[in-house]
Amino acid sequence: MVSALGMTTVLGGCGSSGSSDVTLKLVAADYGDSAANSSKKYWDALVKEYESKHPGVKIDVSVYSWNDVDAKVKDMVAAGHAPDLAQIGAYADYAAAGKLYPASDLLSIRTQADFLSQLSDAGQWNHTQYGIPFGASTRVLFYNKTLFAKAGITTPPTTWDELAADAKTLKDKGVKYPMALPLGPEEAQAETMQWMLSGASGGTGYTDDIGTYTIDSAQNVDTFTWLKDDLVGKGLTGPVAPGKLNRADAFAAFADGQVGMLNGHPTLIQQAGKKGVQFGMVPMPGRSGKARASMGVADWMMAFKQNGHAEQIGDFLNFAYSKKNVLDFSRQYGLLPVTGSASNAMIDSDAAPDKALHPFLDQLPTSELYPVGKTSWASVSAAVKQNIGQAVAPDGSPAAVLSRLQATATAADSSSKG
Repeated sequence: MVSALGMTTVLGGCGSSGSSDVTLKLVAADYGDSAANSSKKYWDALVKEYESKHPGVKIDVSVYSWNDVDAKVKDMVAAGHAPDLAQIGAYADYAAAGKLYPASDLLSIRTQADFLSQLSDAGQWNHTQYGIPFGASTRVLFYNKTLFAKAGITTPPTTWDELAADAKTLKDKGVKYPMALPLGPEEAQAETMQWMLSGASGGTGYTDDIGTYTIDSAQNVDTFTWLKDDLVGKGLTGPVAPGKLNRADAFAAFADGQVGMLNGHPTLIQQAGKKGVQFGMVPMPGRSGKARASMGVADWMMAFKQNGHAEQIGDFLNFAYSKKNVLDFSRQYGLLPVTGSASNAMIDSDAAPDKALHPFLDQLPTSELYPVGKTSWASVSAAVKQNIGQAVAPDGSPAAVLSRLQATATAADSSSKG
């Protein structure tokens, strides 16, 4: 998810006046890590097939890196040149501003019914689905089998106490990062949520069942107190302070054989495999047993109303979300399918790349997603990224840090409803 590739965005009208042809503008995120596997290749093949069957419709695709794509779409919308379709990280602000088509105005009943229910639910703003899930992932605990064997550890941990004991054993054997804890600003909101969900009494995550922020719940304070005292404070997380360790650096260290354990998503399979790391994957341990839920992440497709073309947009999306096309995308980029038909096909597959994703697929039905349907989430996520590392710092106070984040979240939520 690095380089922006071949992207000339065409702004303006759709086809010449008096013509029945329609050109749909699609802005998409790049899931590739090089020009060789850029998402542009996926979209080019998909569009070529679609246009061959629909000569009156052209799809003009621009692909940008994840570093740039959300800002690109925001700028286009602000300039009055919204794309017809955007495949990006968040939809709620555009839905709240009345700029998006509801999914039900676009998709066939069959396509709508095929989406995994928790993903469809996460795509709702104000009880209406505007965000259409596009790619998904969950988190599992990766462990280095070679380092475990050298340390005499025969089974992966199933509880926090076992995880801490294994981390101490790995540290005693000289492992650089016994349990990597990336709470740096790159993706701290993900690591934070994974630990919250595995906390005492089932964990609470960022919100309760009715969507109220619960960042400073007793369970979450307990979770970060344990992390501070039992992992970080005992030197079991490595030489870099968790608040300064980014996810990409932790993954790279795992691929270099320097990490005993860490929470990871599907892209780490390929990254570690390329370096020859022998690793295993198990569900995230919980405070006193298996975690209640894994953290799920979804990226979103959305359709802007500005240019019209609901019929053509819907027809293209129904095509894009066919079982074949969803499977093709998921397999190319190591992501989980967002539809039931494609998920079942992957679960039933014995092909090695599909089997590698089975541990993540197993987590998906009970996964919990960020509160992406709240327009306040973007600012809350940013605050977590910048501040959560302080909760486990030697002079940090988990209760105080979580209380400040809760105040930020409550204020952002109130402002978004004002």
